[in-house]
Amino acid sequence: MRWKRLTGRTVAGLLTAGLISAGLLPVTASAAEATDLARGKTVTASGSHGGYPAANANDGKVDSYWESNGHPADLTVKLGADADVQSVVVKLNPDPIWATRTQDIQVLGRKQDGTAFSSLRARAGYVFNPSSNRNTVTIPVTGRVADLQLKFFSNTEAPGAQVAEIQVFGTAAPNPDLTVSALSWSPTSPSETDDITVQGTVRNAGSAASPATTVNVSLGGVVVGSAPVGPLAAGASAPVSVSVGKRPQGSYTVSALVDPTDTVVESDNTNNSRTTASPLVVGQSPGPDLEVRSITSSPANPAVGAAVTFTVAVHNRGTSAVSAGTVTRLTVGSTTLNGTTPAIAAGATANVTVGGSWTAASGGATLSATADATNLVAETSETNNTFARSIVVGRGAAVPYTELEAEKANYQGTLLQSDAERTFGHTNFATESSGRESVRLSSTGQYVEFTSTAPANSIVVRNSIPDAPGGGGREATISLYADGKFVRKLDLSSKHSWLYGNTDSPEGLTNTPGGDARRLFDESHALLTETYPVGTKFRLQRDASDNAAFYIIDLIDLEQVAAPSSQPSGCVSITTYGAVANDGLDDTVAIQRAVTANQNGEIDCVWIPAGQWRQEQKILTDDPLDRGQWNQVGIRDVTIRGAGMWHSQLYTLTPPHEAGGINHPHEGNFGFDIDENTQISDIAIFGSGTIRGGDGNHEGGVALNGRFGKDTKISNVWIEHANVGVWAGRDFDNIQELWNPGDGVEFTGMRIRNTYADGINFANGTRNSTVYNSSFRNTGDDALAVWSSKYVKDQSVDIGHDNSFRNNTIQLPWRANGIAIYGGYGNKIENNLISDTMNYPAIMLATDHDPLPFSGQTLIANNGLYRTGGAFWNEDQEFGAITLFPQNLPIPGVTIRDTDIVDSTYDGIQFKTGGGLMPDVKIQNVRIEKSNNGSGILAMGGARGNATLTGVTITDSRDGHVLIEPGSQFTISGTPNGARAKR
Repeated sequence: MRWKRLTGRTVAGLLTAGLISAGLLPVTASAAEATDLARGKTVTASGSHGGYPAANANDGKVDSYWESNGHPADLTVKLGADADVQSVVVKLNPDPIWATRTQDIQVLGRKQDGTAFSSLRARAGYVFNPSSNRNTVTIPVTGRVADLQLKFFSNTEAPGAQVAEIQVFGTAAPNPDLTVSALSWSPTSPSETDDITVQGTVRNAGSAASPATTVNVSLGGVVVGSAPVGPLAAGASAPVSVSVGKRPQGSYTVSALVDPTDTVVESDNTNNSRTTASPLVVGQSPGPDLEVRSITSSPANPAVGAAVTFTVAVHNRGTSAVSAGTVTRLTVGSTTLNGTTPAIAAGATANVTVGGSWTAASGGATLSATADATNLVAETSETNNTFARSIVVGRGAAVPYTELEAEKANYQGTLLQSDAERTFGHTNFATESSGRESVRLSSTGQYVEFTSTAPANSIVVRNSIPDAPGGGGREATISLYADGKFVRKLDLSSKHSWLYGNTDSPEGLTNTPGGDARRLFDESHALLTETYPVGTKFRLQRDASDNAAFYIIDLIDLEQVAAPSSQPSGCVSITTYGAVANDGLDDTVAIQRAVTANQNGEIDCVWIPAGQWRQEQKILTDDPLDRGQWNQVGIRDVTIRGAGMWHSQLYTLTPPHEAGGINHPHEGNFGFDIDENTQISDIAIFGSGTIRGGDGNHEGGVALNGRFGKDTKISNVWIEHANVGVWAGRDFDNIQELWNPGDGVEFTGMRIRNTYADGINFANGTRNSTVYNSSFRNTGDDALAVWSSKYVKDQSVDIGHDNSFRNNTIQLPWRANGIAIYGGYGNKIENNLISDTMNYPAIMLATDHDPLPFSGQTLIANNGLYRTGGAFWNEDQEFGAITLFPQNLPIPGVTIRDTDIVDSTYDGIQFKTGGGLMPDVKIQNVRIEKSNNGSGILAMGGARGNATLTGVTITDSRDGHVLIEPGSQFTISGTPNGARAKR
């Protein structure tokens, strides 16, 4: 930082503050040059109490303050570089309402190349008095430090230390100061076929020599090259030249950043970058250029064994035509298919029918299409010819693991089976089990033994062990054997399970034991040291050293986990910014620095290597308008990649309500706050939540939250122990100028488990967005939802519409629905598998939660629903597998087709009393089998509307196939196979 001589006004300010009159800063040239070195710098603390974070101690406001969570406590100011300090000013609010207090304080410091703090001023008591010193204390110190720390030992008026503002006065010590200037490029007007070189000058404008470092060049915010910069004496300069290769047609902002990883300690670290006033413009080269735009399959959602054909859209983005006869090639699995491409004019697109077909295999595959596969055409670019996407076959997600049920395995223990009504919330393990059955191990030697059907090197165990007597959970082990040989102990925990109270009030549940319990299960996972072949007998056995009072085993997942992915070219590791894997220390600062560097265009993307990385604060963008902790700004234009969800794992140990200084208590202290254009893939995010909101509103936080905006894509992310996995959308009244609802947001390959509320919720006008090929288990509210809420900018436009939930597997929501739609239009629920809901439908369309109205069409198609529905609200309301609930608002335009509803707890399809109309419901090609405690189709006494049945089959329903209750104004036309209406 450049230090300037104080003006007369600044000296007057020091006089006003009492520094000079007290004799602490004699009026000399050196004193006159002293400035507040702490302004705008990072402040950290050893701990914070409630909503009083360390950042309040340096926010320029005396009406906010930091308070520690006890004594002793540390408050540290990071000056950024060595400085010769002269005094520290500590302020509290001068309002007379603050009582006089004495705080015991020691001042310590650490140099920029040091590791330990040393004392600058011995511990002493300092009196803060609104009347005599306006609650301001000045402590004279002498020393050269980069970090200055106050250590507090006592406070006569509070249980923790308190600081409203901290100032550190002094002058900068000699240090280098690197800058970039004179950016240019050659050729000055390049085309796509030209190799481009960017030139510039690096200067050391500081007062000390700088060591060697590097300079990065970015185009359009993405790092595209770097060059070394040698040592520079003070005042010296050196030219740099960076080759950035060929670039596609377009306009690019050019910027350069010297010392991108902050290896050089500088007097001013804010002037290291330079951006050109005019962009680099790359022109299109003459000639053809083919690219694949899309792949269309027929049928779009094939069943296993179906013959699938493909059409590939090939576009010529070039300036000249391409003659007919090039080959467009598509590969899927081991099948290769070719098509002949017609002539394509410049700027035109041709739909190429690929010859032959692919026999759809269970689970699905990756489709990859290549234009000009035999390289007949000399193109402007040969790097953009290939396009790939996945295809999922049948219903549900193409999960990479095999799930095996305990009750179907070989076991020595007690089989647990649910009652006929699958009663929930009364410490009923079987009701909360997959398939409504599980196995209890109560004594030494009992076991469950599974035989694998695919190679595996990992295991997930869904289990329940007892809570601690006073609540809060306990740990225990169970022994894993493979083909009779001991493999390892698996660590199990009940910390995140066992909630007590009435589920009707989820925020009223408690971790304190007493009465009925629910959410009895959690999961444990482990990577094994070798791959076990098909047919391996995996035994979970209670050995003598496994000391839980009992073990309930529900199921296991066996998966062959691939080796960690390699660091992609252009990505910069969080270790470059100071993160250390597996050390148990908080890596938030390093992760945040890496994300900020990516957002600022200093690096191409953020790489999270294999390892355990502790994160105790949410990653976001500091709000430049300083609106406080409630409305921070999310990240945008960021790419974060990991080595795989089993390998790159972020975790938190601090429950959100204990974190202090988080951006919003409801959103938590882990994961990412997203505003727009963010890509996150191949990581895990594990929270530390234990409750939804009871015990003093101790929520579990949200792993991914924010506005989401456009072009955000999240893939292959594993989330556990959050209150909510993903909440897309913020209320308009939060930060109105940044309000941008999710539009075109995509989630694929998600694995969301064991939450206390929703899995993924598309709220606040989210539109055109998709959750595809993802799995959900044990969510505490809707696993998937569209909530077209009213808290939007324009209720006539900002409606939840055209969202799609496709090919997802949803299991065991322990409260609320598998999938829910609350208002909006054009939303689709297709090809999903939903099983074992505790108390609500598999699929619900509803107008409770005060949404914007339904309109247009809502499609429910090709879903498989097994053992769903249940009783809720004092166990008086019985929900069907599919329920329409028009609470005062109508639900028009619903189509339910090509769906299997099997073994429902109550009704198969239910039209519920609510006051609103349900007109023209179409039910086509639906099979309803065995409604255990209800009807195949039920219209309740207060239901209003009509439905038409076509190709509907209903069998084995306790209360009849179609039941219209007395007083109902709902009519049903069409007769299901072999059934008649019953009143």
